[in-house]
Amino acid sequence: MPLSFLSPKKRIVNMIITDHFIRYVELKQANPPIAHKFGERMIPVGVISNGKIQDYETLVMILEECLQEWKIQKRQVRFLVPESFVIIRKLNIPANVQDDEIKGYLYLELGSSIHLPFDEPVFDAVVLSSDAEKKEILIFAAQEENVMEYADLFSEVKLNPVEAEISPLALYRLYYHLQEDKENGDLLAVQFDINTVNICIFENHIPFFMHHLPIEFDVEKWEAKLNRAEQYELNFIGKQSDLDYQFEDIYKEINRLMDFYRYSLHQGKKKVSKILLNGDHPMIEKIQSDFKDRFDIPIETISLEGIQDDHSLPYTHYLALGLALKGG
Repeated sequence: MPLSFLSPKKRIVNMIITDHFIRYVELKQANPPIAHKFGERMIPVGVISNGKIQDYETLVMILEECLQEWKIQKRQVRFLVPESFVIIRKLNIPANVQDDEIKGYLYLELGSSIHLPFDEPVFDAVVLSSDAEKKEILIFAAQEENVMEYADLFSEVKLNPVEAEISPLALYRLYYHLQEDKENGDLLAVQFDINTVNICIFENHIPFFMHHLPIEFDVEKWEAKLNRAEQYELNFIGKQSDLDYQFEDIYKEINRLMDFYRYSLHQGKKKVSKILLNGDHPMIEKIQSDFKDRFDIPIETISLEGIQDDHSLPYTHYLALGLALKGG
């Protein structure tokens, strides 16, 4: 039994920075998952674009204000790497490469037997299977410069970056944590945010395939207000038909990816058995209803009803809660 009086006094901050928001969660307890503190700040348009920091000095100033307001200065921080920076690949490597030598092997083979769309990547890898001749691995790769830009940002404001990961893992971790039945079905996770949709297919709890889909966000068509709980509410004031066309394109792309998974990757022998929908989009309930009408498989969402005790954690912070569970 862990001794509570030896636990760190300062909880790790779990922070997500998107093109439009900074959000954080501190974990109170992991089972059941309950947030201790959380916060949100909207970022002016143009400071970050498709995950890439465009106005570093302004972002530093905003982040410093957030840390002071939320009283989370000089803490350790976990963060998400923007999906636009990350690729997932399945590879075969020689069986005699030891598990603790895989990253070194990948770096040695980069540019010869292993080809990536960037020159200086950072890797993570999972062994899927092995036999006498080869190991099948799944690699997660991102350009080092893009990851370090966020790590350096946190260091600049006196936070200590200790872990980074991708949003599908954070989302799936929270989903799996809340499930009573830990089944192994093939699941398609959709993180539907205000200006991006990230789609990831999980096989046996491992992210097998990921697709990042940027979507148009016209700030002139949205009205932002702070509610009584000091949470941002975005209301669409443009033409509903414009949004409907946008949604329709996304639904077609999701359907295309499910067909690709079923027929091109598995010759019709496997298919997605359910869809997990999450995201910070203000119309997430309409999107969920559209999913149920369009896709003939179960649609699941994250629910913390009856779990969060002191105050209700907004659905916009569920991803940060999943990130917090990485250490829970």
